[in-house]
Amino acid sequence: MINKKSEQDKILLEVKNLKKYFPISAGVFKKTVGNVKAVDDISFKIKRGKTMGLVGESGCGKSTTGRVLLRLLEATEGEVFFDGEDVLKKGKKDLHSLRTKMQIIFQDPYSSLNPRLPVREIVGEAMLQHKIVANKKEMSRRVIEIIDKCGLFPEQASRYPHQFSGGQRQRICIARALAVNPEFVVCDEAVSALDVSIQSQIINLLCDMQDEMGLTYLFISHDLSVVKFISDEVGVMYLGQIVEYGDKKEIFDNPLHPYTEALLSAAPSFDPNARTGKTRIIMEGDVPSPANPPSGCRFHTRCPYAKDICGSVIPDNKEITEGHFVMCHKVHGLI
Repeated sequence: MINKKSEQDKILLEVKNLKKYFPISAGVFKKTVGNVKAVDDISFKIKRGKTMGLVGESGCGKSTTGRVLLRLLEATEGEVFFDGEDVLKKGKKDLHSLRTKMQIIFQDPYSSLNPRLPVREIVGEAMLQHKIVANKKEMSRRVIEIIDKCGLFPEQASRYPHQFSGGQRQRICIARALAVNPEFVVCDEAVSALDVSIQSQIINLLCDMQDEMGLTYLFISHDLSVVKFISDEVGVMYLGQIVEYGDKKEIFDNPLHPYTEALLSAAPSFDPNARTGKTRIIMEGDVPSPANPPSGCRFHTRCPYAKDICGSVIPDNKEITEGHFVMCHKVHGLI
């Protein structure tokens, strides 16, 4: 009993049966004729101080998941427990105080910064809003401290976003997110818009900040090599569902879902030993529309192993080995 209690205490974020549907309207009266099932019944947990990577093709629902967790988008159904409290049930006042604990780093450092404000205001605005600092003088001092940690110089606090490179702008975005001393940060494709050499700098910065501040990350990306480096656990998302979830080593060394196998086979490798004997798995067809997802297993229209049961029965999300969950009839031994 004590072990179960201590294990639960390690969980910072727990997501249960989360759904986010966007209504489709048509006609003169804008009648709802369907739904885009962007996120459809997903569940996962993230431990304190750890990083969960969320991977998948574009349009699979990764970014929507991150936004729903922070209540930037309202969920259709489900529960999101942050430190034991259901985020989705909080009122406006409680949600305002929660903003200091949960932050996001957006994908595009060019469009996510206000071009009319200097760095001092961009990074420090939330400090004043949430009364973390008493006045602008204290705000300026704190801003200089945080941008210095993020690799910028004190004199750059008075400059505007257009005076910085892409990598520097992303450092400003990171500084803005960390300025309110959060516990949980959603990194939404935080390095995908940057050059490879700059990506490594930003990833190292995120790792350093995690060690220093005890941060917990949800790292959303389509780059498997980045996810492999930074993550502790990985969720593989396809058409609104997490089809495979587990420890990073287990996912990369022993992928079980056919979609995960296909993703990893397509990932470039700089290790000549890893490339030897590697067979590329070609997925046929296009990703189906989330407005009209296939019945049964959503991957069956592109899966090389699909049988009749795959098109009619939704596979259970079963734990194959400890902490390794897979949604697949083949893995479950039914085909």
